[in-house]
Amino acid sequence: MPRLRSAALLVLGTLFALPASAQAPDAIPARYREVANRIIAAAQADSMGAWHRIAELSDRFGHRLSGSAALEEAIDWTAATMTRDGLSNVHKERVMVPHWVRGEESLELVAPRRQRLPMLGLGGSIGTPAEGITAEVMVVASFDELKARASEAKGKIVLYDAEWRDYGYNGAFRRVGAIEAAKAGAVASLARSAGPYSMRTPHTGSMSYDSTVTRIPHASVTAEDAMMMRRMINRGDTVRVTLRMGATTRPDAQSHNVMGELRGSAKPDEVVVMGGHIDSWDVGQGAMDDAGGVVVAWEAIRLLKRLGLTPRRTIRVVGWTNEENGMRGGNAYRDVHRNEVHQLAIESDGGVFAPLGFGFTGTPEARKAVEAIGSLLMPIGAGKIGPSGGGADIGPIMATGVPGMGLEVDGTRYFWFHHTDADTPDKLDPKEVQRCVAAMAVMAFIAADLEQSLR
Repeated sequence: MPRLRSAALLVLGTLFALPASAQAPDAIPARYREVANRIIAAAQADSMGAWHRIAELSDRFGHRLSGSAALEEAIDWTAATMTRDGLSNVHKERVMVPHWVRGEESLELVAPRRQRLPMLGLGGSIGTPAEGITAEVMVVASFDELKARASEAKGKIVLYDAEWRDYGYNGAFRRVGAIEAAKAGAVASLARSAGPYSMRTPHTGSMSYDSTVTRIPHASVTAEDAMMMRRMINRGDTVRVTLRMGATTRPDAQSHNVMGELRGSAKPDEVVVMGGHIDSWDVGQGAMDDAGGVVVAWEAIRLLKRLGLTPRRTIRVVGWTNEENGMRGGNAYRDVHRNEVHQLAIESDGGVFAPLGFGFTGTPEARKAVEAIGSLLMPIGAGKIGPSGGGADIGPIMATGVPGMGLEVDGTRYFWFHHTDADTPDKLDPKEVQRCVAAMAVMAFIAADLEQSLR
């Protein structure tokens, strides 16, 4: 073992003694291939480590909505565990966050028959009167249809039943559906859950109001029930429901971004920052969205430490708070750290399924270097570098000129579970999670070790 360790150190010493000119983009693969392969092999040898940490975070604290005790307990645990792992500069940074509380809620079909329907109030919605709102349902497939039939909407509950197209399109009915329904005189609104597949699982998420329009309660229903109510109406039935929501918005609460580092050897004040958001919606366990994103970045640093790999620059892992309903964590990080030199920002917030590569936003020169690094991830199918990249949490620091990347994965099943009670650790494959760790570790290490700036 001592001989093997000495040989490995000699190889690494030779690698990192190469002249600066060898770090032209076309020379990066040769310079770093051996260390990249070593990182990948070590990540894949630990077939369950990252998954177990995702499961522990998810099981121990459950869902972690901004303002909740569970979120702050999860942040404290993360800081304590990072310290035990030996990360440097572990600390929390204070952030004031919105505090929306769901309360008791229900939706009942009362005509043409009685049945309780699964539902989830949408984040930021007002509540209903204690007795609820009972009204006839009007079904529309689009905002254009609502505008065309606006005269029919007064006093009714508008239900948006839009077939899945993509998250941007279908998510709009969740985000601004209450505004458009209120303009037409509706007393409440319902949105078919934004996802391509359902097992009668409603999806929650953020919604918004317009100060010039009456605020009405807004909730999500399952695809199955939205289609059922449409069929009933198409057959000539009058559909009536009772919606009860105890939702309230309380004063802002104190939360924190949590972070730790692998300090750089030559340029420790320059930073590659990576991570995900530690908050989640108040359903499921927030395992996929986004405990997994935090953990794969965290595990990437742990892996580099275990291998004795220290890059020139510092690598910082962050669990950002309040991505789901305010993005205050990302903005606070920018405000605190904007005067630091950031080499690169990397975010994982698309689930930790099989990694395909990264999207990248930066200069053409930086793209060449990043594509060269990406070529070293081909053995695990993660070598693609897409035309643009980033994320909600790193968006604010990217706006100051920092190049950004988002981990891209096979998202086939992501929106099956997104913002639902089904977001639990069992949906993740431990081997795929470890490949995400490998991709994050290789990209972060080499980006942090390059002689040239990516700015």
